[in-house]
Amino acid sequence: MERAAPGADSGGGSNSSSRSSSRATSAGSSPSCSLAGRGVAGRAAGLGAGGSRSSPGSVAASPCGGGGRRREPALEGVLSKYTNLLQGWQNRYFVLDFEAGILQYFVNEQSKHQKPRGALSLSGAIVSLSDEAPHMLVVYSANGEMYKLRASDAKEKQYWVTQLRACAKYHMETSSKMMSQVEGQQKNLVHAIESLPGSGPLTALDQDLLLLKATSAATLSCLGECLNLLQQSVYQVGQPSHKPGASENILGWHGPKSHPTEQLKNGTFGSLPSTSANISWGILPNSSEDEQTLQPEPEPTSGSELVLSEDEKTDTEEKEETELGVLEDQRSVILHLISQLKLGMDLTKVVLPTFILEKRSLLEMYADFMAHPDLLLAVTAGATPEERVICFVEYYLTAFHEGRKGALAKKPYNPIIGETFHCSWEVPKDRVKPRRTASPSPASGHDQPMADDPSKSYKLRFVAEQVSHHPPISCFYCECKEKRLCINTHVWTKSKFMGMSVGVSMIGEGVLRLLEHGEEYVFTLPSAYARSILTVPWVELGGKVSIACAKTGYSATVIFHTKPFYGGKVHRVTAEVKHNPTNTIVCKAHGEWNGSLEFTYSNGETKVIDTTTLPVYPKKIRPLEKQGPMESRNLWQEVTRYLHLGDIDSATEQKRRLEEKQRVEERKRENLHTPWQPRYFIQEGDGWVYSNPLWKAH
Repeated sequence: MERAAPGADSGGGSNSSSRSSSRATSAGSSPSCSLAGRGVAGRAAGLGAGGSRSSPGSVAASPCGGGGRRREPALEGVLSKYTNLLQGWQNRYFVLDFEAGILQYFVNEQSKHQKPRGALSLSGAIVSLSDEAPHMLVVYSANGEMYKLRASDAKEKQYWVTQLRACAKYHMETSSKMMSQVEGQQKNLVHAIESLPGSGPLTALDQDLLLLKATSAATLSCLGECLNLLQQSVYQVGQPSHKPGASENILGWHGPKSHPTEQLKNGTFGSLPSTSANISWGILPNSSEDEQTLQPEPEPTSGSELVLSEDEKTDTEEKEETELGVLEDQRSVILHLISQLKLGMDLTKVVLPTFILEKRSLLEMYADFMAHPDLLLAVTAGATPEERVICFVEYYLTAFHEGRKGALAKKPYNPIIGETFHCSWEVPKDRVKPRRTASPSPASGHDQPMADDPSKSYKLRFVAEQVSHHPPISCFYCECKEKRLCINTHVWTKSKFMGMSVGVSMIGEGVLRLLEHGEEYVFTLPSAYARSILTVPWVELGGKVSIACAKTGYSATVIFHTKPFYGGKVHRVTAEVKHNPTNTIVCKAHGEWNGSLEFTYSNGETKVIDTTTLPVYPKKIRPLEKQGPMESRNLWQEVTRYLHLGDIDSATEQKRRLEEKQRVEERKRENLHTPWQPRYFIQEGDGWVYSNPLWKAH
């Protein structure tokens, strides 16, 4: 590999120094230029041996205007740039324009007044050191471009890094100040709209003005989120020991000031009129109405049996959901809601319009993640720890398509505290084998494989329970005694308003236990986002999740990629499985979580799984007449019935009654200082575990 020629800049250093000195004097009197001046003034002379020279006077003057003077570069010189595998490293002449925040390069110094061969914007850029080659640095632009560069020695490398980082920081801080100004202007706009009279030709409830409020808030939110991401990336480079949280702002802009959620309880929504005779929705119902209490379920009568399995029948419930569409009356309700919410507001205590609900409880949605139980049971059939962790990652990536019903933009019912859901699956034994060695399944598409003889099938049992109301925590547990496998999971759902989107974080973790092998796989869950809530809503998953087994040393990182602002595919997911003791990648995967997934293994083999053609195993569930009063389908049956009929008013009223009963019971417990006692799960530390799990029974 070639090194940067140290003499490429010889003969010009003294000229550079004299030019710098003359301008540094004229600009030095401006106090507002102190940041930029400190960025390079420490080395006014050119770097004689390094091939780089600085013009600090221009840097000090540039951010402050400079009138009509010709703009000079802050730093320029020869660096080696990695081009590609064939051409390797090549000397190029680089120019750092501090005022514009751009790093440009040319073939040589003589061509620097021509069009540059390339340029990187440094606002939000990350500049880091690399040990890949001697004296190497890497510049990562916010748009994803990357320059690999080499200096002639360590001193010159550090100087370039310092100046590039100073430029990136200066332009980031400038962006922060601009964001603060934009926030102020948006607040003035909202105040002007809300100050309009309540009646007359133009009111604060005018639909166009409500839309303007919502879209301006969404735009501000998007810009702020982008800036925060860039700020965090820059900060992480400078502070490797600290990883800022998702909502932590590093530099200047701290986001719009949200009003507390208590305002929702104190009447912010209470005075909103109904915008349609066909849709009624309440943010908080009248607590004086209908104080009938919910009847608790009888205590379970069978030790480790989750339900009386002989009563279970194959589920025939209609699974199809209709799209929301863009009905004008529905749009009016959502506009009303959005115009009152604040960016970043926690939506836990906000009751959303009934027409956006899908006809199942969140507890049942968790059960639908198990729609491919053959893949789950195949994990324990893996011959080696490597095969087992890969099998689990394959199952994990295929679980979300059926659980989320594709990208349908509806939300399940929020479970009532004490609500439970029970079901099971029967899986033919000949269907359970590691997928890397499995022969093609005779079932195709969404055929429903059934076991004719129970003795020739495995039984997977499932129970879920809502163990807490505030915060809303759901737990679920499933087990297969024959395969000595079980999963215990607790999830706290936390929703946030994001302008034109709603984000739901799934806080908590699950543990898959393979008792036969003594292995535990701890995993987390991705966030979900409802996008375009004013037009045609759709759902995507996002975030980084982890899967890890401490005993074997294998772990996996799974990234659910959200769609970029411009272009790009939706529903993308990538994964990497690593053996940590040897730092070896044993499997990589990429594709769409609701489409095709391609897996590549360490031996070079590849495999494609199409989630849309995997066989779906129907749940077995007891009929309504044999369910307890707190079981999900029985509890929500009237809401579901009216949603099927399209009677939104009646569905809303039934939903309101259920939720009000829950509030009445909660107030009674508070008055009696009696904490809620879950039926199936007990709290252990920060988590929840099933009271009679398989690992305790064996």
